[in-house]
Amino acid sequence: MIYQTFQPHPDLKSFVDCYWTLEISAKNDAGKQRIIPDGCIEMAFILGDDIKRYTSKNEFILQPRAMVLGQTIEPFYIEPTGYVYTFAIRFYPYGFANFVTIPLKNLVNKETPIKLLFGDKIAKELEQDIIQAKDTKQRVEIIENFLFEQLKDTSTIEKIVKSTVDILFLTKGNISITNALKEDLSARRQLERKFKKQIGISPKQLAKVIRLQTALKLLLSKQAESFTKIAYESDYYDQAHFIKDFKEFTGTTPKKFLGNNNMVLSTLFYKEP
Repeated sequence: MIYQTFQPHPDLKSFVDCYWTLEISAKNDAGKQRIIPDGCIEMAFILGDDIKRYTSKNEFILQPRAMVLGQTIEPFYIEPTGYVYTFAIRFYPYGFANFVTIPLKNLVNKETPIKLLFGDKIAKELEQDIIQAKDTKQRVEIIENFLFEQLKDTSTIEKIVKSTVDILFLTKGNISITNALKEDLSARRQLERKFKKQIGISPKQLAKVIRLQTALKLLLSKQAESFTKIAYESDYYDQAHFIKDFKEFTGTTPKKFLGNNNMVLSTLFYKEP
């Protein structure tokens, strides 16, 4: 199992967190994997065999081979059907809105084929170029050229949205929106509306995801000796509050998360290098 990340062009750093690739041999059966919300939007190209995404315990769809995964606020299961090779772009929460015209709330909790966002011709050409590229370096060049062509006016990154997201990440989700806006409380309704358009979910939902990320990294790095300490360092009210939020976003408890074969991919994405 090989997971690698690559940094974006300096002119795209305001929008793109990183590019990443994941390769898993067909012999190394990953099985069904639970994917946990991370607060980001991703564009992914499936270059290996098909990947199932379960819509219920026993029912599934095949993920589009060129898609955008919108904000997720609940865990979901995927299962590779064989060899896995994926190339993806991880956008900052406010980044992807600058490349499309539709409200991002339309993308929440689902995969959207890129042809529905950019049109059949553009999407088909991009997918073919990504498939035929000789290596990851060339794929990065292709996607960056595409992003530069699609980029809308950078002023569309609403300052009120970006500054709030920056504060949420800086405080690891541990600040109320009222405090984030300080004395400008009249901006709250405006912020909620702009968040839904620009990011797809509410500020409160994003804050909960970011705080869970902090707790997950502590759990995986084993820097904290107990769940109580993780809850304290992640600024949850108490251990019960931490476990409740953990289960809401992962579908399991912290204790069951560790060593769970269904969490191999989520562990890989969250673990600090």
